[in-house]
Amino acid sequence: MAVGTHGESFMETDPPASHPARRGGRDAGGADAGGRDAGRDGGGGLDGLAHVANKIRDAVESVIEGKPSAVRLALTVLLAEGHLLIEDVPGVGKTMLAKALARSVDCSVRRVQFTPDLLPSDITGVSAYNQERREFEFKPGPVFANILVGDEINRASPKTQSALLECMEERQVTVDGTTYALEPPFMVISTQNPVEMEGTYPLPEAQRDRFTARISMGYPDPAAELEMLETHGETSPLDRLAPVAHASDVRDLIEVVRAQHVAPAVRQYAIDLVSATRRHPELRLGASPRATLHLVRAARAYAALDDRDYVVPDDIQDLAVPVLAHRLLPTAEAQVERRSPEQVVADLVKRLPVPSPGR
Repeated sequence: MAVGTHGESFMETDPPASHPARRGGRDAGGADAGGRDAGRDGGGGLDGLAHVANKIRDAVESVIEGKPSAVRLALTVLLAEGHLLIEDVPGVGKTMLAKALARSVDCSVRRVQFTPDLLPSDITGVSAYNQERREFEFKPGPVFANILVGDEINRASPKTQSALLECMEERQVTVDGTTYALEPPFMVISTQNPVEMEGTYPLPEAQRDRFTARISMGYPDPAAELEMLETHGETSPLDRLAPVAHASDVRDLIEVVRAQHVAPAVRQYAIDLVSATRRHPELRLGASPRATLHLVRAARAYAALDDRDYVVPDDIQDLAVPVLAHRLLPTAEAQVERRSPEQVVADLVKRLPVPSPGR
C-alpha cells in the first residue's frame, strides 16, 4: 500500500480556491490570521469530524460485535452522501447494522420491510382524495426521512424496487406529476439476501449502480460471537442505543468531506481503475461514470476519517472492491471458472500502476 510512500506529497499540487487550505487567510502552515489552526480546534473541520464520527462509530460498535471494517465503511458512505447495500445470508446482523447506524443519529428514520406484495406507492406516498376539502392531498411515504432502512430489498418485485431510483440519485420524489424534495441528509441503507436464496429477485443493474458501496457482514469470529451471547443475552443493546449526533452534525460533516483535496494524479488513478473494468475480458458490464464519482466521494470521506484533508491512492485501493464490484457483471466463462467481480477488481488494483507523488 502507498500511505508511507505517498502521504503528504499528494498535497504538493495547489488545492483549488474553495479548499479550506486556501480560505480564511490561512498561511502556508495552516494557521489563520489570529494564529489559530483553522478547523483543528475540536469544534469543526477535521477535528470536529473525527470527534462526531468516533462517537457514531463507538455507538454502532456497541451493538455490532467484531465488525469494525463494516462499521467504518457504513460511516464512510454516510459522509459521502451515498447509499449502502448490505448483502449476506440471514442472521449475521445486516438489519442490526442498518438500525444501529440509523439510531445513532438523531434524525428521522423509517423502516420498510420489502415483500412481494409491496407497491411503489407504499414507499413514495400517494395522493388521496380529501372529502372535506374536496381535493387531492399528498400523503408522504416512508422515503421522506433522513435515513430509510429497506429490509430485504430484493424480496420485492423490480417494479417496487424502481420506486427508489429517483430518490437515491436526485434526492427527490415525483408523484402524480408533482416533485417533492427530500431533506438532507438522505441515505438509503438496504439489506438483501443472496440471489440464490428462495423468494428473491435480483436487483436491476440501474438499482445496484445507485448504491455507493456493498458490504458483506460475514460470520463473526468465536470471540465476537461469545461477546454477542453475553451482551445480547437478556436484552438487545439496540434498545439501549441513544443518538450521539444530530442531523445538523451530519450535514456539517458532509461539508467538511466535500472540501477534501483530491490531486489530479489521484483522480486520474480512479478513472484508470474504473476504465479498466470496461475493457476486462472477464466482465460483460464494467463500471459506470457514476461509479467513478462514487469512488472519489467515498475516498474523500475515507481520508477524513483518517484525519487527512487529502486523498491518497491507498484510499482508492481500499474502497475499490466495495464500491465497484457490485456494479460489474461477469461473463459466462468467468462464472464457470468461479471468478467473482471482487476477484477481478482486486487483480486490477494489484496490476495498475500507482501514481507517483507530485505527478
